[in-house]
Amino acid sequence: MLDYKLLEALTAVVETGGFERAGQSLGLSQSAVSQRIRLLEARLGQPVLVRSGIPSLTPLGQRLLNHCQQVRLLEQDLQRRVPALGQERNRLRIAINADSVATWWAEAIGDFAVNNDLLMELVIEDQDVGLQRMRDGEVAACLCSGERPVQGARVVPLGAMIYRGLASPSYVRRYFPDGLTPAAIAQAPAVIYGPNDQLHARFLRGLDFHDPFPFHLCPSSEGFVRFAEAGLGYGFIPEIQAAKPLASGRLVDVAPEGALSVPLYWHYWRHGGELLDELTRTLVQRVPALLVMPE
Repeated sequence: MLDYKLLEALTAVVETGGFERAGQSLGLSQSAVSQRIRLLEARLGQPVLVRSGIPSLTPLGQRLLNHCQQVRLLEQDLQRRVPALGQERNRLRIAINADSVATWWAEAIGDFAVNNDLLMELVIEDQDVGLQRMRDGEVAACLCSGERPVQGARVVPLGAMIYRGLASPSYVRRYFPDGLTPAAIAQAPAVIYGPNDQLHARFLRGLDFHDPFPFHLCPSSEGFVRFAEAGLGYGFIPEIQAAKPLASGRLVDVAPEGALSVPLYWHYWRHGGELLDELTRTLVQRVPALLVMPE
């Protein structure tokens, strides 16, 4: 029989990124959390964590965390049906890309979250890599650009976000007076969200440009737009986020024919419980009106 106090300690270490913060979240000392992890490993006869730098999961630890996520969701369902078991508020941990959070996400799930007294813990990851969080069992659901589900999960398409290559008029005059020539691209600073952001490289490959190029790293959707407006670089910004800067002339399209479409898929655990199923139905109903449906 699994000891869920030990599994709770494992979950807290992974979700908070360390033993000290895990102890704070559980109301325990750091040594007490470590002791629980050691006891869990002793009972299983093998390690569940790799303790170099930020603790990471072993394959066994990943399976246990996956299990804990699903048990937590099923417990929330049971509490909704049997209030006498407890009045803890519903909570979901979701991996999602920053651009969705900055644009359509709150509008899509706002009423659902309020009506179900739902608290969300959003783990911000690039749309190309967020699925790894679910594969590791760290989240209950994931919004990403990959359509292949992990084992034990379901996936539904929600639509696509359109990204346009934008910059300030002064930036275009300075770096692209003759258009996006290879020589200009090699010198013009780009703005990239993070090291896993592949949108810009995808665009440049379409121009048959494969050489290094200068870039800013700006891991903020709002900051990304501000960088472009300030003339610091050109980058790919969601069309629904760029409407006002484009209309005012603060930003212009550097490649009108080079818009990029990024599909978004919602991944969720197959046995994640009624709340997760209801959230999925809400997203399927509401998101297509906020995004562009792929052909």
